[in-house]
Amino acid sequence: QVQLVESGGGLVQPGGSLRLSCAASGFTFSSYTMRWYRQAPGKERELVATISRTGGSTNYADSMKGRFTISRDNAKNTVYLQMNSLQPEDTAVYYCNAIGSYGRDFWGQGTQVTVSS
Repeated sequence: QVQLVESGGGLVQPGGSLRLSCAASGFTFSSYTMRWYRQAPGKERELVATISRTGGSTNYADSMKGRFTISRDNAKNTVYLQMNSLQPEDTAVYYCNAIGSYGRDFWGQGTQVTVSS
């Protein structure tokens, strides 16, 4: 069955870095656009970054530009989110999302990122 499993979250001090991973299975990973979203307590889920099927195109929310980098390895069926210069406002549950043709839309269970001193 389809699975998206995020990992790499945790507690980090302000200014620190984390690298999230999302391992995909059960579908043709290279045929899907991949996204990272996040949801902070009491807030709506927001789009963080998008990467095209080949990895040749990426987009970021304005507040993440220059700090976050999305990448993918289609040979490993994995998408990554490198997060640098983390701040307390980056605290959230981070989700990966796969978007394919014909409305196919898959979500992971999320990984908690907490930025605190």
